Amino acid sequence: MFDGPEPIYLQIAQQIRAQILSGDLAEEEQVMSTTQYATTFRINPATAAKAFAGLVDEGVLYKRRGVGMFVASGAREKLLAEHRDRYFAEVLRPALVQADLLGITPAEIVDHVLGRGPQDRPTLTGETP
Repeated sequence: MFDGPEPIYLQIAQQIRAQILSGDLAEEEQVMSTTQYATTFRINPATAAKAFAGLVDEGVLYKRRGVGMFVASGAREKLLAEHRDRYFAEVLRPALVQADLLGITPAEIVDHVLGRGPQDRPTLTGETP
């Protein structure tokens, strides 16, 4: 389950973020306790607690004393905004810089994204080439 190069607590936090983004964990829904995480995944409870504490610091989870951890209101939108920003900065911007270097026009990019190739683009006479 946790076999990536990142520390386990980071993998747990990423897993919870992914569950929130996918809708598997809804806002105001209770998440598995640190003890349940530790038992289910056979990890140290302190590792799970560290993941949860990080998510609380991010505003993704919050704690109800004596009850447990819950997904914060607005957590999904917050995560979506962060992922969108990261996508534009880390994926799209470098791709657009590369496209510019290759002489790919904005129109060609739009056509490609929309699934239209040069063969589908109308000519001045209105016919497709």
